[in-house]
Order: sequence, then structure tokens, then C-alpha cells
Amino acid sequence: MSVSVIPLRGMPEVVAGDDLVALIDAALTGNDVELDDADVVVVASKVVSKAEARRVTVDPAPSARAEELARACGFDARQVELILTESRAVLRAAPGVLVVETRHGFVCANAGIDRSNTGPDGGALLLPLDSDASARDIQAGLLARRRRDVAVLVSDTFGRPFRHGLVNVALGVAGMRAIRDYRGDSDPAGYTLRGTELAVADELCSASELVMNKLDRVPVAIVRGYVYARDAGGVAPLLRDPARDYFR
Repeated sequence: MSVSVIPLRGMPEVVAGDDLVALIDAALTGNDVELDDADVVVVASKVVSKAEARRVTVDPAPSARAEELARACGFDARQVELILTESRAVLRAAPGVLVVETRHGFVCANAGIDRSNTGPDGGALLLPLDSDASARDIQAGLLARRRRDVAVLVSDTFGRPFRHGLVNVALGVAGMRAIRDYRGDSDPAGYTLRGTELAVADELCSASELVMNKLDRVPVAIVRGYVYARDAGGVAPLLRDPARDYFR
């Protein structure tokens, strides 16, 4: 298997109400890239949030809980309140650290709220309300415009337990199975695999970040050549059951 990752350069600043499918379609033309069936289109959650009007410019008044957590982590209490509005639970508050479980079930820092590259008016970008639905909409739109049956991933940058540094992971999945399950398969020596489940959707998002880059304004990449299992998709298989999440 040979896999290539193609950046789509030259996309304009995305604002609320923009048609992301139309912008991706134009970027494909501008980069002289033709979609192939079974390509994987990776879209940064930031542009999805911008198009879906998930930007806020005024932080809410802080609650007593936000004031308490702000003292623990050293953040502005109003920003903590915004994090709380996007969270189910606070898992860790320490100097410089506020780890939460978001309303979507993601465990991450600051509820995934982004304050960098948010647009000319600044503010904060919240995660998409439903990244799976966003991925499905983009998938359907590209099928209608390009007549190509592709998978779509909505990606964002998260930290990891026990590892330093950030990687891109999938927040939304459409058109492919998010995990490749090797359990029950045998290795060349005949050993039966019992616990090997690869988060291939996350791996594809991480590979795409190598050409998207945080500062290069490349919010979309095409992964070509990876053979994935066709599926309706969805991010749920990637979310660890809290009862088995021993990192909490």
C-alpha cells in the first residue's frame, strides 16, 4: 500500500454561513486535484466551526465554580465559564491545565475551544455541535458535485495521556470505519491477536496535519491510497467507555 497526502492550498478565510463544500470544490479546481473514489478528505474542525457560526466574541460572566477553577488553573474566570458551558465534567484542574469531558464526550484541554486564527474579529471558536453530521454533509456535497464516493474526517488537535506533544485526531467520521480491528487475526507466526484495534481515522488525521500545518492556512487535505473499510462512519467507536478509561 502506498499512501499520499495532498494539501489543498489557497482557500479563503471562512466565515459564518460559507458553503464549505463549494470552497473545497473550488480549492480542488485551483490545485488541479481530481477526487478519486475512496479518497479520504480531511477537514480541520476550525473551518467547520467558522462556517457553522460557532465563534463567540464575548466570554460569559463567571459563576462561582468558574472562579474557583480559575484560581486553580490560573485562567481568566470568564474563559473558564465558557469552557464549562461546553463541558459535561471537569476531570483535572491544575496550574495551566483544565482537562474536561466535552458535551460530545471528548476528553481534552479547555473543551477544545480555540482562540488562535479565529478570524479578523478575534474571539473564540467552539467545537462543531455535531462533527459527524458535518462530515456527512461534506461527504454528500462532494458526491453531488464531483460524483466521487469519498470518506470525510473532521479533525482537531488534541493532547494524549502519557505522551508529550499534540496530534490531530478525528472528531467527525463519515464513509469509513474509524477503527481497524485486528482481534482474532493471526500474525505470520500463528499468534492470534487479542487486543489490537487501530484508530485509523485518528492516524489519517495525524498524517494530514503534516501537510496542513498549524500556520500554513491549509484546512483541507486529501489522503489517497489508504484502503479502509466502508461504513456509515461515526466517531463513537473512538470514544473510550468512562468505566474503562484508566487515564482519568
